[in-house]
Amino acid sequence: MNRTFRTFYYWLGPKQRRVFRRAFFFPIDLVEKALKRRLQLVPPRGKIFVGQGDFVKIGDSLLKHFIELCGLQAHHRVLDVGCGIGRIARPLAGYLNQQGSYEGFDIVEEGIEWCRRHYAPYPNFRFLYTPLQNDLYNLSTDQKASAFRFPYGDDEFDLVILTSVFTHMQPGDVAHYLREIGRVMKPGGRCFATFFVITPQSEKHLDASAKPFFPHRYGHYFLHNPRVKDANIAFRHQYLGQLFSDAGLQQLQFHPGWWAGLPQSQCINFQDVMILGK
Repeated sequence: MNRTFRTFYYWLGPKQRRVFRRAFFFPIDLVEKALKRRLQLVPPRGKIFVGQGDFVKIGDSLLKHFIELCGLQAHHRVLDVGCGIGRIARPLAGYLNQQGSYEGFDIVEEGIEWCRRHYAPYPNFRFLYTPLQNDLYNLSTDQKASAFRFPYGDDEFDLVILTSVFTHMQPGDVAHYLREIGRVMKPGGRCFATFFVITPQSEKHLDASAKPFFPHRYGHYFLHNPRVKDANIAFRHQYLGQLFSDAGLQQLQFHPGWWAGLPQSQCINFQDVMILGK
């Protein structure tokens, strides 16, 4: 998404953005439906509101990382925080067995409704709408993420996943979610989370950029656009380390992303990937 288009996109409200996307992709979606080109469990492009790039390829790539970096097994219990419209659920539906299970929740009701309809044949897959306020995705409620208790028991999940969730949350919300992850994740479990992390190297990249992606700095966190504060947020590495510790978590792996100028061939994701353990 180029800078001019991104500025226009953020000028719109959350519902307007989704309407705009449906209209923009309507011709393509119509052709794909008529020619039956859309794969099973893949939503129309106009309904996808999570990230950019190929929905299927990115989902398949993430599953590979879950297996290789987090030791995911077919019988594991998985929690997908900010599950969107099923980008991660789709490959997991072909990987988890009957002993395994998937729980996903999201603040965008349209995505949850779509997943509930299309994953009906998968009884071990469940989707929950959680109406929480976020100025990028949901302004129809005043409920705060910082007060939301995950509706699951203690020590319940082998793997907790957050892809581009912490990149859209304010510091207090991130701290609270990390504590909830520490509560619901099993001892020995893993959390796969993506961030924009400010390290000496990434800050140097921002300082050298004529138009840095995070031009607005507020101590331990940086913003892309103060008008839409939840659009893109970066956190200093040291600050995140303290949040992890406070939540009873530890950083096991750190894989820098190519957002900060690294060669794409050396990275596993556009965003920075952290593997946390309990």
